[in-house]
Amino acid sequence: MTGLRYVYAVCRPFDAALQSQLTGVAGAPPRQLRHHDLIAVVSEVPERDFAEQPLRAHLEDLDWLTATARAHQSVIDALTVVTTPLPLRLGTVFHDDSGVRVMLEAREEGFRQTLDRLAGRVEWGVKVYTEPEEPRERAESEEREPSRTSAPAKVSSGRDYLRQRRRSHRAHEEKRENADRFARRLHDTLAEFAEDTRLHTPQNSALSGAPGRNVLNAAYLVPRAHSEEFVELVDRTKNEEPDLRVELTGPWAAYSFSGEDGS
Repeated sequence: MTGLRYVYAVCRPFDAALQSQLTGVAGAPPRQLRHHDLIAVVSEVPERDFAEQPLRAHLEDLDWLTATARAHQSVIDALTVVTTPLPLRLGTVFHDDSGVRVMLEAREEGFRQTLDRLAGRVEWGVKVYTEPEEPRERAESEEREPSRTSAPAKVSSGRDYLRQRRRSHRAHEEKRENADRFARRLHDTLAEFAEDTRLHTPQNSALSGAPGRNVLNAAYLVPRAHSEEFVELVDRTKNEEPDLRVELTGPWAAYSFSGEDGS
């Protein structure tokens, strides 16, 4: 069966060898396909899975999509160690080497400009979360079933309850405002250090599985040579606010700054 060409990334030619046991999507080893002064990193994948119609169906299969995304990312991670890759979208497929070269020819100038801008730089991700709040079942139960004591006690209990609810509401709002202030301050500090930034939409905890409210979801473009300083800068903030959690991820290929992610 004739194989299709799955394209992971475009980069400049590089001499360093990738990991000898590295496999990509569909278990195929990646190889370099050169066009002028650009390299497309590709591997051969079967038509039964990656032709247009079966690929569209597979993208609705969460297990298949997860495995494919991990294989795709493993190649990007290996490239990031030895060069500056420009990652392409998951599922970028062409019929043959000629089709890949036509794509490189059509987008050659844009690829060159982006690679020049990203050369020697990596992406770091920073997220800030509020710690999960204590359950409010007792308060909700009291709200649904108010005290059944005598009339004077009921009025007193009701007033106390309302005061308690107002205090709880104020404390909750103060925590939210403090978290938002901290996130803005941290972003401003990191943005001064980074060459470029992207503010992404905060993640939904029900979808991401991360506990707490996500108040900052940002990406920072940092010269590889300055990455250690950037990590130290983030680490110094991690214990500033006991009710907040700061998470650092990276270094990644510069997805958020490549123009290939729809941003």
